Amino acid sequence: MKDKLDLLQDKIDEAQLGGGLKRIDAQHAKGKLTARERIHLLLDPGSFEEIGMLVAHRCTDFGMEQQQIPGDGVVTGYGTIDARLVYVFAQDFTVFGGSLSETHAEKICKIMELAMRNGAPVIGLNDSGGARIQEGVNSLGGYADIFYRNVMASGVVPQISAIMGPCAGGAVYSPAITDFTIMVENTSYMFVTGPNVVKTVTNEEVTSEELGGAMTHATKSGVTHLTAANDVDCLDKIRRLLGYMPQNCEEKPISHPYTLDEEWREELMGIVPENPNHPYDIRDVVKGIVDESTFMELHENYAENIVVGFARLAGRSIGIVGNQPMSLAGVLDVESSRKGARFVRFCDSFNIPLLVLVDVPGFLPGTDQEWNGIITNGAKLLYAFSEATVPRVTLITRKAYGGAYDVMNSKHIGADMNFAWPTAEIAVMGAKGASEIIFRKEIMEAASPEEMLAQKEQEYKDAFAHPYRAAQRGFIDEVIDPRLSRRKLIRAFATLESKVARLPRKKHGNIPL
Repeated sequence: MKDKLDLLQDKIDEAQLGGGLKRIDAQHAKGKLTARERIHLLLDPGSFEEIGMLVAHRCTDFGMEQQQIPGDGVVTGYGTIDARLVYVFAQDFTVFGGSLSETHAEKICKIMELAMRNGAPVIGLNDSGGARIQEGVNSLGGYADIFYRNVMASGVVPQISAIMGPCAGGAVYSPAITDFTIMVENTSYMFVTGPNVVKTVTNEEVTSEELGGAMTHATKSGVTHLTAANDVDCLDKIRRLLGYMPQNCEEKPISHPYTLDEEWREELMGIVPENPNHPYDIRDVVKGIVDESTFMELHENYAENIVVGFARLAGRSIGIVGNQPMSLAGVLDVESSRKGARFVRFCDSFNIPLLVLVDVPGFLPGTDQEWNGIITNGAKLLYAFSEATVPRVTLITRKAYGGAYDVMNSKHIGADMNFAWPTAEIAVMGAKGASEIIFRKEIMEAASPEEMLAQKEQEYKDAFAHPYRAAQRGFIDEVIDPRLSRRKLIRAFATLESKVARLPRKKHGNIPL
């Protein structure tokens, strides 16, 4: 028995060392942690239980049978984060460059199946050179097996991908299907085809960082939701992100204990400028409403004209979607519509209530927007809100014009409670543009067209540039003092906590993709 235990310990030591101490030292030299270090920092101390530690590849081509390393380049298992069960896999770049083989993929698939079966989030720490070339189609099939399980798990359990090294070719599609992606700056990159292929096909000179680095995907493509300064920061952000989510689609997010106070917020009073054309930061509104230091913004540097993120309100987890007047006056465009729709659908999948802050002058005009599908992309946000069955509360802070008013969680598409500040303007369009159309003849025939336009513009403002006509029709439940916003929203979400809503029976809808 002792000999067998010694042999087992040798195997465990070999698996835990991965490709050898020299390779681990090389990882550290690049500012990267090893796969096991990442897992132990991510999970609660002492909670990790490894699965498949001794699994080895089955390839016998190209001399691979002589290179049997236990674990086969990926560490898989389960543990806890804040005492809640999670499943995790971490690709080990020190073993065959973290390349994906048939058995490597089987280990990941097993973890994902266990996560779905037991209703717990799955976290992938990606650091791989891609498919293992020596295995040919077996490695490609392994990727497809993972993709299929990503899709099956979508909306069942939260899926988070951390890109902590290279992620190229077919490997990128697994993180793309998951709910949230985090990339480490300067050490990670994602692309379907690398710089060499780009150079050959298009003759473009581009570096890996420029083509698919963290900041590229955070600002240009929107592929990544968060960036991290280093591995430790990345793992901290995963832990924080999971705190806003339930374990699975059958549960609600955890509510933290909270004692209600007067909830009066004086700072909300002076945020919206008197001049309707002056911008302000919607994040200031968010901070004045939610629990202190709980707002976690996602996609911060992408489609900045809309803000999305998680926060807590009286201890309850909520998702926030808000137009951002600081960027493009808060208009909806192709990118912001997609960004908002994706976030809304996640929140709806996992029973996270939605707070929508509205200051939107409409959709962005122009040939670029029309030719790039603002119609179908705007419809994605409309569809996402209309389909959502979680509690939905809207607060209109200033402008709510045209079709964008309808899209931004209006009563007409199923919002539960809609509030407005006295500064709200709910109309088909702005006063100046509307006056130029409605009173065109009178303005043209006037002795002083400019004075007549100013007069008619004021008439239109008096009639429509306020929330009271909408309130008379019941489209707004209450016009509220901004300082009371937090109190009103806490009570609104409390009344909606037991909301039950079911969609018409169907296989699934056909969102305008």
